[in-house]
Amino acid sequence: MYRVNEIFYSLQGEGYYTGTPAVFLRFSGCNRRCEFCDTDFAAYTEMDADAIVAAVSAWPARHLVVTGGEPTLQLDDVLVRALKGAGFYIQVETNGSMPVPTGVDWVTCSPKQAPWAVDRIDELKVVYEGQDVEALADLLPAPRLFLQPCSGLNTAEVAAYILAHPRWRLSLQTHKLIDIR
Repeated sequence: MYRVNEIFYSLQGEGYYTGTPAVFLRFSGCNRRCEFCDTDFAAYTEMDADAIVAAVSAWPARHLVVTGGEPTLQLDDVLVRALKGAGFYIQVETNGSMPVPTGVDWVTCSPKQAPWAVDRIDELKVVYEGQDVEALADLLPAPRLFLQPCSGLNTAEVAAYILAHPRWRLSLQTHKLIDIR
C-alpha cells in the first residue's frame, strides 16, 4: 500500500516542463523537513498500485509528476511498471536522498541536504537561499540547471545570480503566479 497525499490534474508549474498538462501524484511522508514545504504529511489515503493507476488515468494527460514529500520513499518498480503499462511518462521530483526506481523517464532533483543517493538527474532545480549552488551543481551534475526563488521572496536576488552565472535558468512557481493548483 502507498500513502497518497493527493492526486490532481493541472499544469506543471516549475522547471523544464513548465506549462505541460500533467497529473500529479503526491505521496505523503519525507525524510527531510524543509520549512518551505507545501505538503501536509499527516494527510494521506492508502492506495494500492491498481487504485493509483485508475485514479491518475481519469485525466487525459499521460505526463505524470510524482512528488511528495519525498516520492522515492514509496515509489517502487511495481508502481512504475503499472504506470508505464498505462502509458504514462513519469517525472519524479526528488530531494535526491534516495535512488530512483528504474523506468522513470525524467528526474528532477531539488536537493535540500547531503547525503545524496540519486544516480541520475535530468534537471537540477535549486530553491535558492544564498547557498553555494555552484558546489551543488558540481556534486550533482545535470544537463539542465534551474534556480528558483524561495516562496517568491528573493526573486531579484535569484535573477541577479543567474545574470552573473548564465549556465543557470530561472524557474518560477508559475502555478502560484497564475493561481492554479
